[in-house]
Amino acid sequence: MISTPDRQAAVSLIVDAVTSGAGHAPACADLEISDRTLRRWTKDGQLRADQRPLVPRPEPSNKLSAAERAAVLDLCNSTEFASLPPSQIVPKLADQGRYLASQSSFYRILRSSGQQHHRGRARPPVRRKPPTSYKASAPCEVWTRDITWMPGPMTGMFFYLYLIVDIFSRKIVGWEVHEHESADLAAVLIRQAVLAEGCTLRPLVLHADTKFRSQTDARYPANPAHPKYAFEMHDEIVVQGISYRPQARRD
Repeated sequence: MISTPDRQAAVSLIVDAVTSGAGHAPACADLEISDRTLRRWTKDGQLRADQRPLVPRPEPSNKLSAAERAAVLDLCNSTEFASLPPSQIVPKLADQGRYLASQSSFYRILRSSGQQHHRGRARPPVRRKPPTSYKASAPCEVWTRDITWMPGPMTGMFFYLYLIVDIFSRKIVGWEVHEHESADLAAVLIRQAVLAEGCTLRPLVLHADTKFRSQTDARYPANPAHPKYAFEMHDEIVVQGISYRPQARRD
């Protein structure tokens, strides 16, 4: 549906083109309308507005009356059906041999009356802000670290690989293998890596894996992979920010 101002602009452009020597059909084709449409718009020498919105439209014969809509609302607000959705109300009425309206009509009436909202014990969905993410544009800006279990010489025996990787350069800036997990060992490794890379005076973000934290926090109260604990251990070497890795696809 083309509005009246758009029709006026199109007719003005076509008139200018015809005045300059163009034909009606090519000018209309450039605006993607037919010559017949232009003649209908300018019938009797006047620009006519679209009459379709002004045509009286008869109401459907099966439209619910005001009394029937009120009966649907009274039923939905009754004690028996107040806690049920229309998808359960309509079948229950059918079992009783009653019919007031279709299920879609129930929903439509409740929505128009402002009664179609979240219902039930479950909490409605909450929009949460995306987690903070970091992007490295140069070396020694963002590091990621983890402690990985390595199979030992016999079943049930493991070694622990302490690993720190620079996200930008993919360089392994520090690694050690120990027989047990310890926050002190992690602190020493991070301190050595920072001093070796010469980034003691530059801000450094150190990421830790959330999955690793959930697996180890219950067994190790002083988890060496816990960012808050590591921040307290390494504040003297200017590790400015330590957090988990919320979006590992950028690593």
